[in-house]
Amino acid sequence: MHWSSLLSHQRLGGAPASAGGPRSDFQRDFDRIVFSSAFRRMQDKTQVFPLAKNDYVRTRLTHSLEVASVGRSLGLLAGDHVLRAQPELAASGYGAADFGAIVAAACLAHDIGNPPFGHAGEAAFQSWFNASELGCAVLARLAPAERADFARFEGNAQTFRILARLGMPDNAGGMQLTCATLAAVAKYPRAAQAAGAAGAGISGKKHNFFHADRERFAAVAQATGLLRRDAQDDCWCRHPLAFLVEAADDISYCVIDVEDAFRAGEMRYAEIEPLYRGVVGDAAAWAKADAIATDEKRVEYLRARTIDTLVGEAAAAFAAREPAMLAGTFDEELIAVIPHAAALEAFRALARERVYQSAVVLNLQSPGAAVLGELLDAFVGAVEVAATDLELPQARAVLDFLPDQFLAAAGRPAAELYARVLAVTDFISGMTDSYAVSVGQRVRSLGERGAR
Repeated sequence: MHWSSLLSHQRLGGAPASAGGPRSDFQRDFDRIVFSSAFRRMQDKTQVFPLAKNDYVRTRLTHSLEVASVGRSLGLLAGDHVLRAQPELAASGYGAADFGAIVAAACLAHDIGNPPFGHAGEAAFQSWFNASELGCAVLARLAPAERADFARFEGNAQTFRILARLGMPDNAGGMQLTCATLAAVAKYPRAAQAAGAAGAGISGKKHNFFHADRERFAAVAQATGLLRRDAQDDCWCRHPLAFLVEAADDISYCVIDVEDAFRAGEMRYAEIEPLYRGVVGDAAAWAKADAIATDEKRVEYLRARTIDTLVGEAAAAFAAREPAMLAGTFDEELIAVIPHAAALEAFRALARERVYQSAVVLNLQSPGAAVLGELLDAFVGAVEVAATDLELPQARAVLDFLPDQFLAAAGRPAAELYARVLAVTDFISGMTDSYAVSVGQRVRSLGERGAR
């Protein structure tokens, strides 16, 4: 792969690049994402603690803003390295700020497709399609590539769908972001059928686009010169900057989820101080930390010092492995090869043990997951009934909740089963936590009235 293609200004859908000036195409990508409705909805989507009452605890929105900040720093450092090694890029007008802007925009959007209630929401979609009576019946009628989209429902694939189609449905190419940014978002540049294969590497763990969007992703891959992975269909090597997007996310959530647990009262300072000591070894930094009056402010300071150290190490790891990334032979998490990899893993392990499995998280996630199951039952059931008889009152009442963009002509569901069900998952996964609860209550009341 070559940086001259990887930094493509080409916009998906054929929209023209900007006419120049101090504001780059990649900065425009960032701004388009910020002003999108899908981005705003993340303010009411779970990061870890569902429907949190503590305003300090992160939502998907604040998490994404923090990841973008970390990602910009990583991109600037990586860009400085690349431009020193390839001065011809600078002569072509690229600067380190372009690398930073691409990574920041990709980080800003990386969770934009996550459904309500965090990863429990993804699991709820997968469980419904694989275990419920109606979900299994739907899967049985689909082609294998279509079936895999729902059986392995993935927020990362929904992210690409929002950016490339749903965010601006009247535009070819959706939000019409640059192909460089869209490729950098794709940590798993493959279709659902190609995900999860043994020995596939970190980029093969999940998938980043649905069967319906494969041509759009292929256009992104062609514009940026992504290498095909082992000559497979619908499967590419990562864009090198996607490794930085992943590192920014990993650094942020590993360190900050523990901080959120502390602020939510789930952990004491004495429990998490050793984690910071595992990364921050500067005696002067600890002298300053000890002089801070409160544990809350001390944690904020140590979190900042921890992230700063990890960013420097991740940028150095990128520089060392850049040639292998361009060749498509490096396929690991950057944070797994930094000097403090074990120390960062200790953050993740504690979060896994004490945060993600805590009573407050599980007690709120379970009802949320149940709501998503009820919504899928109601809306998939309604579109299936309405596909043959639109006038049945119960189905019509449920479909009245669906915005027009999720229906075909004359308010009818799409003719094809795959398109009908995909429209339902588009709608439900785009809900906020609170809206999902509200619609669930209203749909439930319709069912109760109909049963009388």
